[in-house]
Amino acid sequence: MHDLSALYAKAVLTAPLRRGDRLPVGEQVSEVDVDADHLADYARVCGFGLRDELPITYPHVLSFPLSVRLMTAREFPFPLVGLVHVTNVIHRERPLLVTERLTQRVRLANLRPHPKGRQFDVVTETSAGGEVVWREISTYLRRGPSTSDAAAPGLEEVDAGEPTATWRVPADTGRRYAAVSGDRNPIHLRALPAKAFGFPRAIAHGMWSKARCLAAFAERLPDRCAVEVAFRKPLPLPSTVDFTVRAHHDGRDFALLSRSGKPHLLGAVR
Repeated sequence: MHDLSALYAKAVLTAPLRRGDRLPVGEQVSEVDVDADHLADYARVCGFGLRDELPITYPHVLSFPLSVRLMTAREFPFPLVGLVHVTNVIHRERPLLVTERLTQRVRLANLRPHPKGRQFDVVTETSAGGEVVWREISTYLRRGPSTSDAAAPGLEEVDAGEPTATWRVPADTGRRYAAVSGDRNPIHLRALPAKAFGFPRAIAHGMWSKARCLAAFAERLPDRCAVEVAFRKPLPLPSTVDFTVRAHHDGRDFALLSRSGKPHLLGAVR
């Protein structure tokens, strides 16, 4: 995994200078060979078993350095630290194999209003053998005034039924996931920097939450599928959460809930 410390330092130093209403044009491209040790570390942190197929969320961490480069470019209008991940959608045409060489392309798109500020997409395509087989759209929010009543993105309804498991999420989850993902946003690492951004404690990465949920039924995912999640209430660390999943005729709904029943994450597989 790439060391992104220098880029995060750049993001902090340039944060007061970032203004504008346009996203950088262009894309970042990388050729990737899967590192077996890194994959094993990722699987351990997120709860996946080791198989010949990559976990459906794993290409996200492979492409994350490309996303950070785009969001620390001079033309990027927002401070990187403090962006809120609000939704993530992955479309998979077929499982990717550990032995395949991957090409990843990442670009920024669709800057638009959000009821709590402005939102934009990070669009990733992962190819194997010259064919795009994995696509992702991650939507991020920059908090601030909005000039629009546009609806917030996310799933309207998820019918995931009653809790099927209760998980204890340790205090070091953010630091462990940061080590395998490269996402060292300080709100995920320690309580003190998290408090500076309005959180009482460090909070879990949204993509750790998505991966942990999908790991619970990874072997039952269709080869070709779309998995959409909306990140709702931040998951403070440590926490105890309820996981629930329900199969439907056209897929599965799942959720990660606080013990009081409020959703941290809502998801659907179609």
